[in-house]
Amino acid sequence: MKRSTLKRNILIGGAWPYANGSLHIGHIAALLPGDVLARYHRACGDQVYFVSGSDCHGTPVAIRAKKEGRTPQEVSDFYHEEFVRCFEKLGFSYDCYTKTSDDRHKKFVREFHKHLYQSDLVYEKETPQAYCETCRSFLADRFVTGICPKCKKEARGDQCDDCGTVLEPENLLQPVCAVCGSSVAFRESRHLYIAISRLEKELRALVDSAVSWRKNAVAFTNRYIDEGLRDRALTRDLEWGIDVPLDDYEGKTIYIWAENVLGYLSASKCAAEDREADFKNLWGVNAKHYYVHGKDNIPFHTIILPALLIANGGGWHLPDHIVSSEYLTLEGRKISTSQNYAIWAKDIVDWYDPDSIRYYFLANGPEKKDADFSWREYVNSHNGELLGAYGNFVNRSLSFIRKYWNGVVPDGRIDAEIEAKIENLYQTTGGFIEKGAFKDAVNGIFEFVRWANKYFDTETPWITRTSDEAACQNTLYQCVQIIANLAVLLKPFLPFSSEKVCSWLHLDDQWQIHEVAGGYVLPEIQILFERLDKRVIEAEVEKLKGI
Repeated sequence: MKRSTLKRNILIGGAWPYANGSLHIGHIAALLPGDVLARYHRACGDQVYFVSGSDCHGTPVAIRAKKEGRTPQEVSDFYHEEFVRCFEKLGFSYDCYTKTSDDRHKKFVREFHKHLYQSDLVYEKETPQAYCETCRSFLADRFVTGICPKCKKEARGDQCDDCGTVLEPENLLQPVCAVCGSSVAFRESRHLYIAISRLEKELRALVDSAVSWRKNAVAFTNRYIDEGLRDRALTRDLEWGIDVPLDDYEGKTIYIWAENVLGYLSASKCAAEDREADFKNLWGVNAKHYYVHGKDNIPFHTIILPALLIANGGGWHLPDHIVSSEYLTLEGRKISTSQNYAIWAKDIVDWYDPDSIRYYFLANGPEKKDADFSWREYVNSHNGELLGAYGNFVNRSLSFIRKYWNGVVPDGRIDAEIEAKIENLYQTTGGFIEKGAFKDAVNGIFEFVRWANKYFDTETPWITRTSDEAACQNTLYQCVQIIANLAVLLKPFLPFSSEKVCSWLHLDDQWQIHEVAGGYVLPEIQILFERLDKRVIEAEVEKLKGI
């Protein structure tokens, strides 16, 4: 397969999880595509910047800290470390995973905002801010709840989930504090605003040219624009955050939404500096940017981030690919962190094979529509596909060579049909990954795995070993070539098991056809996947019933 010699600058930004509670499987399902993209583009020889971090500032962290008698820094640092461990266990290959409380991020954001405030799109005004007398703090919009004035259903201060209306807390009927339930008062306060309403032309042009955005991102963004863009506050009254770099704004901080999305810039700048690369090239016209998140984060990546980048005037690269997942439910029910109805990432990474977790969410996740996590489906997927199809093919082929050929790969020449299938698979899989169609990519590879098992069965090497040795050797040679390329093709999806196979066959992970020459001596082979006992299903479901 011909590979381009041109190295592309690729930014992959994974959504920044909020550091006031543990990650659950919904977060993992939404963020996993980012790691697949990063591993694939590295295999293609591109300059990859896979970045993310923990979102540490804002009202929820401050309120949790107050409840627990800790500082906001202590709370956010605790969850940041938990996130880092979970991502490492799952094989996320971040080039920079940082946190918004990091000094380098804060310095970058202050400089960005200093320049932003010079824009004619930024203005100052007095505005009512929701304040809870019981909690003794100003509240973020989403921490005010009440009745939607349009549909009369319960809603948050930023948006009604029932009718989709974008709101301000003061628009709500009967507003109360979402933390303690007390009635909310409104106090006048002076703040800086960004005139997003004046960017309709630019934002509409962006979404109209968005051939690489998922459909939900296009639909959501068009709806926000059609309903009327609203200006957003850049600053707020809260101690825990990044100080506003402007005189007469002491005691105020940069609003969390106006600094956390800038983490993609600050983290990629750190990664570029660490590798002594030019940060400007990554944010120039010849770069390619992916943003990976759940659909509740769409407006932050298609409205807020572009608005900040445009208003700043620095010629920043706008989003190319929006990889926005739908929602994940759990055994037919909505995941609820408040009710503790969830499978927590910190637990599942200790209990189950990371490649098994990755495979399930990439092959069965909420890519184009809402998906449900079922323990029965998970166990069946692991035993049937990973172990029964892929693991079985690798083990039966390599173990046969170890047993009857002393581990020496027979001489041979790759069959033209098999070579064509493999070459086509590199092209189609790469195309699917770059389009964000991860389910199609995985399914295509496993269709080939099933074909390979049929090939092994049809060629009957256990018979030809004694009746036609040359045919047997040819079969085994073909199987080794298939395994070698499956390991490389699957490495973005299943990095742990693929690394084992690559080490056995002495392969790199370049995105091209690989060959294992005849005469190569196989090392000792291990089983790639252990079978999951079906009793796991009942045990795990019972845990959920007990919540």
